[in-house]
Amino acid sequence: MITLRPGTRARFSTNFYHQTWHILSDPHGALLLSRLLWGLSFQRQPDTVVIIDRRFIDPNPFDAEQGSPIALVPADLTHLPARTALRLSRRFAVPGTTSGTVRWHTWGLDLAVNESRIRQADRTWWRQWRPEPDGRAAEVDQPGGLLTVRASSSLFRRWAVSVATMHDYVHKGMSYTELECPKWELCRSDGEVQTFSDFRQRVSIAITSRGEILATENAPSTPAELQPLVWGRNDTVRSRRQRRTRRPGPRALFVRPTS
Repeated sequence: MITLRPGTRARFSTNFYHQTWHILSDPHGALLLSRLLWGLSFQRQPDTVVIIDRRFIDPNPFDAEQGSPIALVPADLTHLPARTALRLSRRFAVPGTTSGTVRWHTWGLDLAVNESRIRQADRTWWRQWRPEPDGRAAEVDQPGGLLTVRASSSLFRRWAVSVATMHDYVHKGMSYTELECPKWELCRSDGEVQTFSDFRQRVSIAITSRGEILATENAPSTPAELQPLVWGRNDTVRSRRQRRTRRPGPRALFVRPTS
């Protein structure tokens, strides 16, 4: 089991929307995720899994529902049944001591990213045919409270490049890319990586909105009732914070010195 260093700055979250599991972060977190996927695709040790544990998981930036820890699972090497995923989720609620440090190599990722950008910019990119990665056994799901991203090595490399280049196409600070299989192969379920340039600010706003809603009389008791109220209140909290930052401070009083 490989985890992130305690001092890692990246933060992630997860949510389930439109029948799709999403991994949420900012551009920095997405670049880290791409390197985790790329390095894991070259792993040869059986029963290896990368865990992004609760230390690095924030509430989601929409309604502040707590995100789930994330597991990256190489389908060629590791079988992770729901029972084991549940044990891992509970174990990493309070991470224990580490048994060593892994030097994580991502040689070739920068070259692959550059080649991908060249193909996209070249109008003849469709002529540069390459075999599709193996999509068998690919899955993005949440067994046992652990969001599991499972794929073959070749598909991990494809996803790593997609995540690394997703910020080439940003709209109003948001970018996304799908974790999907080749078109002629079926995943058990697809996923998506979505980033916001102001991810941490959105999380903070959602936490405030959720707290204010739950503090009201007759607060909703189910997620289905609570979520729309938090979504609607986020704009109010954001506007309130913007007014505070624009409010001018006290003017300095200038006193002419006497001779």
